[in-house]
Amino acid sequence: MDSTLVYGLFIALVAVSVIRQYRKMKRGERRALAAAAGGAAEVGPGQHPHVDVSRCIGCGACVTVCPEGEVLGLVGGKAAIINAAKCIGHGLCADACPVGAIEIVTAPPGISAGLPRLTPEYETTVPMLFVVGELGGLALIKNAVNQGRDAVDVIAGRLQGLSGPRDPAVHDVCVVGAGPGGISASLRAIERKLAYVTFEQEEVGGTVAKYPRQKLVLTSPVEFPMYGSFKKLAISKEELLKFWEKLHKETGLRVNAGERVEGITRDADGLFTVRTPRRSCRSRAVVLALGRRGTPRKLGIPGENLPHVMYSLLDAEAYRDTGVLVVGGGDSAVEAALGLAYQPGNRVTLSYRREAFSRLKARNEQRIAKAIRGGQIEVIFNSNPNRIERDRVVLDVQGTSREVPAEYVWIFAGSIAATDLLEQAGVDVGTRDLTAEAQAAAR
Repeated sequence: MDSTLVYGLFIALVAVSVIRQYRKMKRGERRALAAAAGGAAEVGPGQHPHVDVSRCIGCGACVTVCPEGEVLGLVGGKAAIINAAKCIGHGLCADACPVGAIEIVTAPPGISAGLPRLTPEYETTVPMLFVVGELGGLALIKNAVNQGRDAVDVIAGRLQGLSGPRDPAVHDVCVVGAGPGGISASLRAIERKLAYVTFEQEEVGGTVAKYPRQKLVLTSPVEFPMYGSFKKLAISKEELLKFWEKLHKETGLRVNAGERVEGITRDADGLFTVRTPRRSCRSRAVVLALGRRGTPRKLGIPGENLPHVMYSLLDAEAYRDTGVLVVGGGDSAVEAALGLAYQPGNRVTLSYRREAFSRLKARNEQRIAKAIRGGQIEVIFNSNPNRIERDRVVLDVQGTSREVPAEYVWIFAGSIAATDLLEQAGVDVGTRDLTAEAQAAAR
């Protein structure tokens, strides 16, 4: 081929790319101006997006829609402010968020409410009750591992100061949850020769076990108790679970899987009583290593315990070019469906047992109606799942059986909030600056 022709084609491709980027930028500017002119968002000094990390599903819509560029980014599967100085407060990110996790505020960036009040040692307002990982507000796996390890070090240091013989019927520490923070805390308890007991309501690995296939879960070095520094910089879900299984066998780690903690109380003698459906045990300290979403309610149908069936959406951006079924008709189900439909190539179906949506927020009602009209989401009303298989779900639609192809299934049938345990134990919750905590954790 003539070199002049090749050069010309190259110049043409570059020109097309530049034109597309320019048009995209201008569209963003027009949307921002329209939002301001229409009163959708007031622009004022110091305004910026506030992200509620407990609601964010990591779909990336806020990042894409921002015409200023690089104000928001996805950090650890959650939206985060990465350049607050560039924000002018027009509010398009809040409008684009399918779950309502963003609002435009004038308070200091990174402030988040409804979280347990913690000391720098991750201790709650109840002495010797510690919270680590996502329940404490920071969801990165590395943070959870470090916090679980450090919390047990604090416990071990305090127990060393106790005088007199210890009651063998009382555990030194009870760990609730066997995800990253719970596993780290349990391994550290073994390392520090503490008498421990660990409960996990599902399987070892916790939320990580429900992540998409080959999802990267660690991208920086981290130190695991009883192993040392894990220096590999790109670790997938499968690699991490395999690593934990190896540590489980080599260290003798004991986890009571499939056993949900229903109550925690601090007794008059300063010890804790931890209750599950199978037993009650006493402990000198408790480490809560739970997710914020609590215990999901099950449907009681075959197949709902398969690994591709989930009860919360953690990282919508990780699911692309796939068939998805969402079960439920509340805000959580609709928001998940919208977040998944936003991802390229997804085929999203929503199954709802009633004949119409009746209890949605006005914002969600408008968005789901628009998505249905645009063909992004198919809604099957008057339907109930009968059976879940590996690549499909069998629905009962008013007495008629219908199969829906689905590589992933999300069920939103309500849940028992994890914060119930905190409230029952008397833990104070309030407002914390997660940005400052995240920066401290990164150092």
